[in-house]
Formats: sequence, C-alpha cells, structure tokens
Amino acid sequence: MSRTLLLGFAVLFGVAQEANGIFMLVSPMDWYQAVPGVTSTGPFNQHFVRDIGLVFMFMGGAFVIGAIRPRWRVPLWAAATLWLAGHALFHFWEVAAGINSSSVLLRDFPDVTLPALIGILLTAWAFLAGSNAATDG
Repeated sequence: MSRTLLLGFAVLFGVAQEANGIFMLVSPMDWYQAVPGVTSTGPFNQHFVRDIGLVFMFMGGAFVIGAIRPRWRVPLWAAATLWLAGHALFHFWEVAAGINSSSVLLRDFPDVTLPALIGILLTAWAFLAGSNAATDG
C-alpha cells in the first residue's frame, strides 16, 4: 500500500474516533442506546460515557496528529493503540471469565476488536517504515 493511502486512512480512522468521542460527550444517552451491546453492560452513567468520550477524542487526535507529524507518529499511534488493544483484550477476558458469552465477541468486533487491529497494523507500519526517525516537514 502506498504511504499516502495509509496516512489518509489513519486520518479517517482518527476522525472516526473523534466523531465517536464527540457523540459521547454531546449526547451520551443517545450514544448509550445507539451502540449495539452497550445497554447490556450496565445502567447508563452519563459521567462514565463522557469520560470515555474524552479518551476517544484523545485517541482520534493522536492518529490525526501522528499522520501530520512523522516524528510523533509511532509514540502517538502506539499510545492510542495500547488503549484500543487493552479494551479489546478486556472484552476477551470477560468471555474467558464467564461474564459474557462468546457471541459478544462477534457483536463487538466492529466497534472493539477491529479498531484495535487497525491501530496495531498502522503502528506496526509506522514503526517498520521508520517514521519515528523522520523529521517534520
């Protein structure tokens, strides 16, 4: 894949994370009801939804800024991906511990596991491409 295509995808990925975070901050109850499976994780908690919305805003910003600033790409993308991967692993742990059935993993794949995999792939590409050593334009 071309570098430009991957960086464009990283920006779109970051913007999607930002949009999700904004949705969580602006309309937490609508977000809670709109995302499949969220209502089964416990009662609505506006504070908690907004806290996590801030995390999504920071992650989105990390991917957008990393796409623009090569010197910061690997550390920013790795930090955001660490949260995404931890979140996905937590969902797997809940299944392994018997808290949820394995069907939850399929339901949550687009919103939980796929973003973690995208972050891992983008961060690995940036690391292997030597983006961390590049200088800002």
